[in-house]
Amino acid sequence: MTRWIELDGVVNMRDLGGLPTRDGRTTREGRLIRSDNLQALSEGDVRHLVEELGVTDVVDLRSHVEHEVTGAGPLRSTPLTHHHHSLLREDLDAGETVAEALAVRWGREDPAPRDGTFWARHYTGYLTRRPDSVAAALAAVRDSAGGTVVHCAAGKDRTGTVVGMALAVAGVPEEEIIADYVLTAERLERIIGRLIEVEPYRRSLPTHTLEEQLPRAESMAAVLSHLDAEHGGTVGWLEAAGWTQEEVTRLRDRLVG
Repeated sequence: MTRWIELDGVVNMRDLGGLPTRDGRTTREGRLIRSDNLQALSEGDVRHLVEELGVTDVVDLRSHVEHEVTGAGPLRSTPLTHHHHSLLREDLDAGETVAEALAVRWGREDPAPRDGTFWARHYTGYLTRRPDSVAAALAAVRDSAGGTVVHCAAGKDRTGTVVGMALAVAGVPEEEIIADYVLTAERLERIIGRLIEVEPYRRSLPTHTLEEQLPRAESMAAVLSHLDAEHGGTVGWLEAAGWTQEEVTRLRDRLVG
């Protein structure tokens, strides 16, 4: 079974249904969909998502800069519920303008090599620096009336972290979570091709190789290990963030048939 959702305006959208869980069940189709940027969806794409797939909620993990610079996408004209939860700590500064953020942050280079360890550090950073946004994104999935699309720009890093945690709550084994994460590698060249000439991504993407952007199994494994070591797993992390056991169960029931 292919989980890719082929639309005109995205290249990295897939349904997270059909994955096995430790208790012998499977995740439900149409409940959680991961994606790259949704700005280029066609009218037919929108109809397919809303009318055929039953999407009711969109969780946008991009920064305020990305959100403002790229403008309102076509789904904004629909009655879908939109949730914007930036995973960048800098976005807590309400006084910073988009122009200031572009000048200061976009294009600024981290000298560390972009290997699996580099990306693992970024992903665990989302959990420690913006737990509010991570928990809120997962709550949107939990409380949605239908299907939820979770996306960022590439649908790899921020999206991969949030949906990986959702799958962990659903009881999907670690190896399956990692396998889904690395599946983005099949579309990476097309993903970068979409973004490399677009503001604000054109400020940083041209300076990095495709190899540096690859989703590596060890990166997602490190996130899951961090959650286990520090919180006893994703459920423990959510409870530390204020979730009740009933809320955890509701998320699991949304995702598992």
